Amino acid sequence: MIKVSETAKKKVAELMTEEGYNVLTDFIRVGVKSGGCSGLSYDLRFDKAQQNDDKVFEDNGVKIIVDKKSFLYLIGTTLEYSGGLNGTGFVFNNPNANRTCGCGESFSL
Repeated sequence: MIKVSETAKKKVAELMTEEGYNVLTDFIRVGVKSGGCSGLSYDLRFDKAQQNDDKVFEDNGVKIIVDKKSFLYLIGTTLEYSGGLNGTGFVFNNPNANRTCGCGESFSL
């Protein structure tokens, strides 16, 4: 299960609308790929289609799809949005990560 904070929900809805997606029917695709300074990095994008091996979740009115391979790395993660002085953007609060980089875009297990 992936959770979505209230601030992330608002920003997701805003960005999806700007890019021509519908928050009620379309998805956020969250994944993990090799790369980044800690070994693994997060991949976040909008998607209209679900694949056969995707896991589907809905939290706080946001539909999320995760590919089967990434799912194990993301169990229990909360998607948050930070708009503070230290930077603006989506932040993954991942309890499975042993180490994260300074920018929060990559992690290791």
